[in-house]
Amino acid sequence: MDIPTAAANNAPTAAPTQQIDLGIGGMTCASCVARVEKALLKQPGVSAASVNLATESARITLLDADVAEASARLKRAVREAGYDPRTPQIRAEEIARWHGIAIDFLPVLAGLLLSAPLVLPMAGDLFGQHWMLPAWIQFLLAAPVQFWLGAPFYRASWHALKARSANMELLVAIGTSAAFALSTWLWWRAEPGQMVHLYYETAAVVITLVLLGKWLEARARRQTSSAIRALHALRPERAHLLRGGVRRTEVIDVAVDELLPGDRVRVLPGERFPADGRLHAGQTQADESLLTGEAMPVPKLPGDFVTGGAINGEGAVEVLVGAVGATSVLARIIALVEDAQATKAPVQRMVDQMAAVFVPAVLLIALATLLGWIAQGATLEAALLPAVAVLVIACPCALGLATPTAIMVGTGVAARHGILIKDVQALEVAHRVDTVALDKTGTLTLGRPRMSALEVAAGVDPAQALRAAAALQAHSAHPLARAVLDAAAERGLTPAGADATDVQAVSGRGSLGRVDGVLLALGSRRWIDELGVALGPLAARAQELQDGGATVSVLLSQTLASGAQGQLDALAQRPPSAAAQPLGGWTVLAVLAFADQIKPGAAAALQALRAQGLRLFMVSGDNWGAALAIGRALGFKAEDGEVLAEVLPGDKAALVQRLRAGAGGKKSVVAMVGDGVNDAPALAAADVGVAMSHAHGGGSDVAMHSAGITLMRGDPLLVAAALDVSRRTVAKIRQNLFWAFAYNVAAIPLAALGYLSPIIAGAAMALSSVSVVANALLLKRWQPPRGR
Repeated sequence: MDIPTAAANNAPTAAPTQQIDLGIGGMTCASCVARVEKALLKQPGVSAASVNLATESARITLLDADVAEASARLKRAVREAGYDPRTPQIRAEEIARWHGIAIDFLPVLAGLLLSAPLVLPMAGDLFGQHWMLPAWIQFLLAAPVQFWLGAPFYRASWHALKARSANMELLVAIGTSAAFALSTWLWWRAEPGQMVHLYYETAAVVITLVLLGKWLEARARRQTSSAIRALHALRPERAHLLRGGVRRTEVIDVAVDELLPGDRVRVLPGERFPADGRLHAGQTQADESLLTGEAMPVPKLPGDFVTGGAINGEGAVEVLVGAVGATSVLARIIALVEDAQATKAPVQRMVDQMAAVFVPAVLLIALATLLGWIAQGATLEAALLPAVAVLVIACPCALGLATPTAIMVGTGVAARHGILIKDVQALEVAHRVDTVALDKTGTLTLGRPRMSALEVAAGVDPAQALRAAAALQAHSAHPLARAVLDAAAERGLTPAGADATDVQAVSGRGSLGRVDGVLLALGSRRWIDELGVALGPLAARAQELQDGGATVSVLLSQTLASGAQGQLDALAQRPPSAAAQPLGGWTVLAVLAFADQIKPGAAAALQALRAQGLRLFMVSGDNWGAALAIGRALGFKAEDGEVLAEVLPGDKAALVQRLRAGAGGKKSVVAMVGDGVNDAPALAAADVGVAMSHAHGGGSDVAMHSAGITLMRGDPLLVAAALDVSRRTVAKIRQNLFWAFAYNVAAIPLAALGYLSPIIAGAAMALSSVSVVANALLLKRWQPPRGR
């Protein structure tokens, strides 16, 4: 099993770059994001910077720079911009508490306690009671809220002004300061003993509500990163290292970071495997649910691959460590999810550009509101309240959180179900897919064909023919090669691997080489026809097997004369255009037939895809007989061109391009699903490449490096699930952006017209960002579609 790195598809060769992840504290809105990005991009050697408000982090791309020096320079730039640079880390679930109260809630609690007496007279008005605290008591209650609890707003505003920009804190600071200053002015101007209406409660309550909203928002945002925290929690801290020989074995508990490839470790029942490796002794079952989404425990026998982080079942076993640290499956899963969450969606960049002018625009609207009310004959006090309401209700926070929170939750819930999304671009494109091309072998079938028939020519010993074929396939990873080797092993035949020399693979056709001095070729019927070789008496039987749905290969032999190496090279390199030119001297030794089984969930997976209104194609390099047999069994309509057979690996990418071109001038958005090394070009050519991972690794590793989405287990139902979660995530992004924009478009005019008091405005502003995060969190309830 392997996981792709974050390399871009079809990326051209470029100058070497390095990435730095930096935690950033103190950001509150989209304007903050824009200011931090601007500060980072000004630094020498920085080619790109992406700041994420939801994760409070930045990913910076450097061109040929000293990482240590660049990191120090970047941290200083962030600090000078008014924010707190820090080492990025996953937030712990446990929050520090004081007498049972969360530390981060204490400022909110203090604000509520100080503001409550100021609001109490307003409650009395509801019952016909006109209470009013003396002005000096109101001042003493409001001043700590304004200048102590509100100090972070002033500091952030000052840093923003120094950077010649504006942020949400500046709006709050100006609005509440205006209400506080107006109240102080009215109190100072009043006659002794005169009771005047003051607005200290407006300033205090607005700051308290904003603090409460930020606390609720932070609490909700912690839940958006739960998937990453859950993956980090899978890493055990200690391992039982085995040292010594057979006679005397010593068990030493060591830190997992100290393990090296080749070490032997003991894993007790219920413990997590400390590293990737192969089962060396014992047998057990492994719970891989948090890694692959597979609910059922997976049986493990000696030689089977085990993944670090999976839970050992009932057996005490020994594992031979294979991969540790950043090369392990778990580390690469975490890196892939973090990369997806760190990248910025194109729509978010547009939002950031709008946020850069949002706050200045709100300041102008507030000034226009103040002057407009005064022009209409209102007093300064009466005109100031709607102006303050405009300042307080404007919320760039919701705009900044709308996209990243949905992406974090969407990619996180997908990862929990075994779907790894490499980048945001794949997520955005996947929801528009209308055509899905699925490779047959390993995707819709088990990819473990078995030899079902062996027909030999007259005078040929079947055992010798199979032994020769196995020798030729001894070092191949192709599924049919494994089937030949398995068949030879079942019959007790040892492949003469040491005698096979000059073995060469002919892409999409077969392989050839010398065994005991004899030139052998083993390949498809198509290749045999290209060579101009007639099957003779075996032709009818080969056609019968092929019509029955079997994959047919033919074994040929030819005595290789001295000095005829050039013929061997010509066979391996000749283009299809030269295929009609026969090369004589070949003798047909045997016809081998192979049968593969349809995956148990393939039919249900295709039904789920069709239910989404998608057009499906099955692509196969196999002969038409085998492809049609599988295709019809799975409901593909061959008469409508939904079965595409005898497609060479080099032609798969061109086929995907033709599917993308569509019909009648209407282009299609194509997803290509595959798992083999020969699927990689097609995955890269598709709008979205979807690679299936298998426990045995192999060719699927190359495919996954070319794909935008990786399925952590070979369940075709995950294809429909991946497309479904992408649609739902993009829908959440759109919903969040709609409500964030609609809130500001509707609320600011209402505040300017005097329909909303500053207190109501503050509550609405606080709840707007919370509602965006809460809406994104609804994605955590997503479940993959089930086949029927």
